[in-house]
Amino acid sequence: MISINKAQSKDVKILALLGTITYTESHGHFIDNKKDLMRYNESAFSVSQIENEMIDPKNIFFIISKDDLPIGYAKLVLNSNNKNVDSQNCCQLERIYILKDFIPLKIGQQFLTFLEEKAKELQLDTIWLSVYGKNSRAIKFYQRNKYEEVGKSTFLVNGNEYKNKIFSKGI
Repeated sequence: MISINKAQSKDVKILALLGTITYTESHGHFIDNKKDLMRYNESAFSVSQIENEMIDPKNIFFIISKDDLPIGYAKLVLNSNNKNVDSQNCCQLERIYILKDFIPLKIGQQFLTFLEEKAKELQLDTIWLSVYGKNSRAIKFYQRNKYEEVGKSTFLVNGNEYKNKIFSKGI
């Protein structure tokens, strides 16, 4: 059975571990220098970093589980505006990841729909996100879900630039 729950402070180690593994699975092959990948993961997904992010009331984390086993997570950033997004009442889907072995279960769709509904409940009208420009699987997923490309951005991993696409969807 699939369940989705808001993460609590007791879940910080689960989020740190899921973040490290899922980011490596989804983006590791795009980063040439594996030391850069390791340094990024140590910074972005350390327990202390996740604790700091969880303290900020603008950040909401959700964990998706299968049969009580955590298999993915998402992070919504409330009231996060972007110059490419018309709405001032929006949130950023900063992270949505599922462990690679569970992607064939097609629960990403269920997770995204859940997050869109949560944003509606919070009386937000738009979700935006950024996707690495070479991540064609993710880009197709968002396009299938009626997200429209509205701009571009640059994502830095230890000083190296990666070109991202900004997508937005009214909810």
